[in-house]
Amino acid sequence: MDLSPVVMTDPIDALRGLRDDFPILNETVHGKALVFLDSAASAQKPVQVIDAMAGAMRTQYANIHRGLHWMSERTTEAYEGVRDQVAGLIGAPSREEIIFTRNSTEAINLVAHSFGSLMRPGQAVVISEMEHHANLVPWQMLRDRTGIELRVAPISDDGDLELDALGRLLEDGRVALVAVTHMSNVLGSVTPARRIADMAHDAGARVLFDGSQMVVHRKVDVQAIGADFYAFTGHKLYGPSGIGVLWGRRALLDEMPPFMGGGEMISEVRFEGSRWAAVPHKFEAGTPAIVETIGLGAAISYIEAVGYDAIAAHEAALVSHALERLGDVPGLRVVGRPADRGGVISFVMKDAHPHDIATLLDRSGIAVRAGHHCAEPLMRRLGLSATARASFGLYTTREEVDMLATALEQIRSFFI
Repeated sequence: MDLSPVVMTDPIDALRGLRDDFPILNETVHGKALVFLDSAASAQKPVQVIDAMAGAMRTQYANIHRGLHWMSERTTEAYEGVRDQVAGLIGAPSREEIIFTRNSTEAINLVAHSFGSLMRPGQAVVISEMEHHANLVPWQMLRDRTGIELRVAPISDDGDLELDALGRLLEDGRVALVAVTHMSNVLGSVTPARRIADMAHDAGARVLFDGSQMVVHRKVDVQAIGADFYAFTGHKLYGPSGIGVLWGRRALLDEMPPFMGGGEMISEVRFEGSRWAAVPHKFEAGTPAIVETIGLGAAISYIEAVGYDAIAAHEAALVSHALERLGDVPGLRVVGRPADRGGVISFVMKDAHPHDIATLLDRSGIAVRAGHHCAEPLMRRLGLSATARASFGLYTTREEVDMLATALEQIRSFFI
């Protein structure tokens, strides 16, 4: 990884040299160079992650935590070392507070099941109108199972969380948990995490942030933002799919019952009953995603070598350039104008369905996502059935944004 360009003045050009770390970006689609603008769905993987995973399978693979032989112990060390890396990445005070899951969806389901089992009818969970289904459906299931109330905090037409309305939802003191995104996967809205956490705590509630988008783009410190739970997934963070993270405060995790039973999550088993292992293993039943976890560790090392300051500057400059260029496309409307936006831009075009836009862009080698983005209630709130979405990674260039704008201008001409 050549980081020498980072010293350059232009924050977009500063990361240009990193593209060589992503071999898939040399591929062609329909005879055109690949322009990958779908990183919010899943980011591409640097060769450092690919090599780490292949190396683990070639040279140090065995099951972990249960073998007394050298290879198992070596693999266990590699696996548990990633727990330390994750703790450092998000400022967790203890490695025991890091729980590996399959993805952020499973992490949120874990909280809904285990923390939710401590809730009683009459208590409530607050989410927002811009949640991904993964931070909506688990709470609906909890509501239907236990009789708790599910409240929804509104957003403004610009795509910002309405904090005054959130405050009113907290006033009766019956809210046990506020569960909101740290960055919208549709609007790019960055929520004011510290303010939300303070409001929740003042009302006697805990707070969970879905950080799947945010942790990719900016430095996260779970203690600084006052989180009680923080969830994210590895595949958006330039790591593999199949591995995610839940961070939770130790006192809460100790109080919560296990999510699933079997394997490593027990300390003693008898036919009459079982005793659970201490956290984090209480929440990690069965053989985990060993190679994927090692891949996540390589992705974290990569991110930290690049540096969040450089990534955030790159993203801010790229978003600014994209908003300017897309604003020049006739008939195109960017959806939402949040006060603080990450590297995600959704848009619609007059007389053109988002699915048609995405299909035509694909013929130009440009990959974007179109649809409801697993946020159907948000689409209804916005009065839309779907949007097209361009989302950026640290490998995205200014020229790729220009190619998107040019292609959209051509597409617009098809529908006039």
